[in-house]
Amino acid sequence: MRIVIAGAGGVGRYLASELDARGHDLTLIELRQDALAKIVTGDITVIDGDACSPDTLEEADLRDADVMVALTGDDEDNLVISLLAKEEFAVPRVLARVNYPSNEWLFDESWGVDLAVSPPHLLTALVEEEVLSGDLISLLKLQRGEVELLEVRLDDSSVAVGERVDALELGPGSAVVAIVRGSRVLPARGTTALAEGDEVLALTPVGQLESVRQALIG
Repeated sequence: MRIVIAGAGGVGRYLASELDARGHDLTLIELRQDALAKIVTGDITVIDGDACSPDTLEEADLRDADVMVALTGDDEDNLVISLLAKEEFAVPRVLARVNYPSNEWLFDESWGVDLAVSPPHLLTALVEEEVLSGDLISLLKLQRGEVELLEVRLDDSSVAVGERVDALELGPGSAVVAIVRGSRVLPARGTTALAEGDEVLALTPVGQLESVRQALIG
């Protein structure tokens, strides 16, 4: 798979190195000289330039890429890169980093983004996962922001405790996809009964969160 990454900060360099080690064809675009100096190239092609410039993206042969990842530290730049990648270079899959969660609503298909990842949002969710029970946590948005991956840890007051998965009224288009029980990951079969302490993972269309909350928590 041919992947172009814009942004050679710590995350960009690590991602490029990991994907290169897995045999993918990597191109890394970076403008800052201090970041360029830290790149261990291996088989990675490095482009010294501004990823917001169509000329730089042409130099990176973006038209032949399968995936574009916009990982700069600037949300405006990541939106511009995503839009150019999708609209001008017809990249099939565009991923973008959201540096400030307040901007997350912008990262959708209108800006060419197929999947937006917000490190601060994910960190918040992971912290809450360790300290909270009985509430929904949004882990990830999929399908251009139209679908959410939710997690909830059931406590003794959750209405879903003791209920079978196929008896849950989650709302249209929503589904439990997995259950984490202790150290085991259980498939979400219809006959599986939920128990206190279960961590339930569910997919739901945006706008259906309250239906899922009522079905699992009450």
